[in-house]
Amino acid sequence: MNFLEKALGFNNKTMKLRTEIIAGATTFLTMSYILAVNPDILSSTGMDKGALFTGTALASAIATLLLAFMAKLPFAQAPSMGLNAFFAYTICQAMGYSWQHSLAIMLIEGVAFIIITFFNVREMILDSIPTNLRYSISAGIGMFIAFIGLKNAEIIVQKEGTFIGLGAFTAPCLLGIFAILLSGVLMARNVKGALFWSIIAATILGIPMGVTNIPEGWLPVSVPQDISPIFFKFDFSGLLSLKTALVVFSLLIINIFDTIGTLMGLADKTGIIEEDGTIPHVKEAMMSDAIGTTCGAMLGSSTLTTYVESASGIAEGGKSGLTSLVVGCLFLISLLLSPIFLLIPSAATSGALVMVGVLMIDSVKKINLNDISEAFPAFITMITMVLCYSIADGICLGILAFVIMKLCTKQWQSLNWTLCILSVLFVLNFILG
Repeated sequence: MNFLEKALGFNNKTMKLRTEIIAGATTFLTMSYILAVNPDILSSTGMDKGALFTGTALASAIATLLLAFMAKLPFAQAPSMGLNAFFAYTICQAMGYSWQHSLAIMLIEGVAFIIITFFNVREMILDSIPTNLRYSISAGIGMFIAFIGLKNAEIIVQKEGTFIGLGAFTAPCLLGIFAILLSGVLMARNVKGALFWSIIAATILGIPMGVTNIPEGWLPVSVPQDISPIFFKFDFSGLLSLKTALVVFSLLIINIFDTIGTLMGLADKTGIIEEDGTIPHVKEAMMSDAIGTTCGAMLGSSTLTTYVESASGIAEGGKSGLTSLVVGCLFLISLLLSPIFLLIPSAATSGALVMVGVLMIDSVKKINLNDISEAFPAFITMITMVLCYSIADGICLGILAFVIMKLCTKQWQSLNWTLCILSVLFVLNFILG
């Protein structure tokens, strides 16, 4: 127990070993879809799909284990959903870079990440964000992650006339509704591991419903795929250009605020934020993210980030790095047991994601809604985070709204130089991007 406390921040007086393990398993099950989705997206560039599965699992394990021992926080890291699409569809397909060039760009971004984290630039940005915006970021992430759950279950679908709308009662939709209701009932009845058990139950129920697909000749164990086709395959030729610099800058902006927003939202739910608003071990968490991105590029993966799905483990009671350790170990185990983890359908995890949204929305009551100059930026942050399908865009637009409101109402004392500089960078990024 002394080792666990020193290495992972586990306190046996206030924490339970079983709770931390279940929390880690819940987080992993909730985010294990990345093992299937990331290779599927990145393979569209011509990269080997089997090697991508191995690279995704290894990169996620390394980054999460680094976070467990460095930051001692119950968060998990993996390739960013959104940035993997940016890698495949924008950098490779739209801009014409090869995947080898793109991996080199990811490496450059990772090294830049390490440098700005070492010099506390990311910590300065975090400290500059006003209190009300912090609460809105937490609530916005809750709504965003619930929206992801509803979309994954096909309860909310794309519609031509209204952009989105209620989906048909298909098998995935019905399974998602079951998962959401079961999660809610189990949590209301204070069942330990409620979200974990709801994922397992929904996955099993999905078999007769045809949602959980068991391939012919399925075996629970497999040999890890060879990673050599994508390992350390960098091409730096022709990257010294303004176009490349703008790509790296865009990646940095997105990843910085994606990670900062997630860390703030998750830290608020763990109750570790100190009275002055600081988050313990936040620099270590950011450094593990930066190192993870660099290692991920070497392993053939796109940029890594802290996952909002970590909130599902926190909701189960995860409070220390032991939760992250479990997640990291499960990513390593997935190299051998990938067929089991790949069985879990997206609809089965929707209950956990929606219930996390329920738990995180309580931050709204802490926002000062009586002052429009505070309420408006908070609202912009929350609504654009969901509608833009991006934590980073929500934070950027929220900060811009905050700075403009304070300037126009002559409340200059509420601003700081960091916010003003960031606002200029955001505008440049939106114009040049």
